[in-house]
Amino acid sequence: MATSIGKKIRSRRNELEMSLDQLAKATGSSKGYLWELENREKANPSTDKLIKIASALRVTEEFLLDRSTEVDPETGMLDEAFFRRYKQLDTRAKKKVRQFLDFWDDED
Repeated sequence: MATSIGKKIRSRRNELEMSLDQLAKATGSSKGYLWELENREKANPSTDKLIKIASALRVTEEFLLDRSTEVDPETGMLDEAFFRRYKQLDTRAKKKVRQFLDFWDDED
């Protein structure tokens, strides 16, 4: 029986329509390793792997580590992932995102 981490990884990967191969490439992991995480009773990824998997799945590490069986990321977790990605953008891209949000906000 899969762990809650494994269930969350599989659920989110499927939600994103991402194959095991795609997740493996995005995280520098093997397909077999990810399959093991998704399907085995004892999933214990390293911190480095957990961070890479969470980033590729656009969720937080906390979401994956939470022992609850809830497989849908909460809005706050998606927001955290969005802000993490935003922080990595260059200045020009950040300006475009802010302009888009300002434009969208003005439509109300």
